Amino acid sequence: MKKVTALSVTLALSLSAGLVTGQNIRFSDPETVIKNEFWGNLYAEGGSSFFCEKPFTSKGFVLTDGYIYPLADVRSALDCGTTSQCKRDNRYRQIASDLHNMVPVTSRIEMRRRNARYENIGASAQPDDCGIRESTQFFEPPEHAKGDVARTMAYMVDTYGLPWLGATTLFQGWNEMDPPDDGELARHSRIAEIQGNENPFVVNPGLISRL
Repeated sequence: MKKVTALSVTLALSLSAGLVTGQNIRFSDPETVIKNEFWGNLYAEGGSSFFCEKPFTSKGFVLTDGYIYPLADVRSALDCGTTSQCKRDNRYRQIASDLHNMVPVTSRIEMRRRNARYENIGASAQPDDCGIRESTQFFEPPEHAKGDVARTMAYMVDTYGLPWLGATTLFQGWNEMDPPDDGELARHSRIAEIQGNENPFVVNPGLISRL
């Protein structure tokens, strides 16, 4: 079972009725959000890396802020130009500041998967020690992370009008085979408190079948 240190399961079971389900409208400065809210608040007391479930007490040198929906693909979808140009785009800054899309990952894994598409690779590639399978163009998360990826992908597609980074049916299947566990629910609840909006696909995973 996935664990997120210091993110109480109790929070996940008692979401505030005042939270708004929608898009991030609270933050629009990615660098500040990463420093103050992601590492300084959400993971202030540590946690576990997303794909490999390696516990950590602080960011350190091997961890980085990763994006389930990579920012390079956001820039491509918005057609806002280079990284520097997109930083001047209000829409891009809002999307890049969304905590629902951010996860702690090792720098090594983040670099390998940035330009890949999600896919079931299967026996054509051997899993690494984290359960990740990769090919030249595709990336298959470990079993325990597939549902989390699917629900975040659905959120980004539905909330911001971004294109799927893989087949819709792929993510629908991952959502069914890996439903939200206590760790995902606790993390979601904490993000909703910090950012002010929920990911409806975590609250109600069945919604993915309607996309």
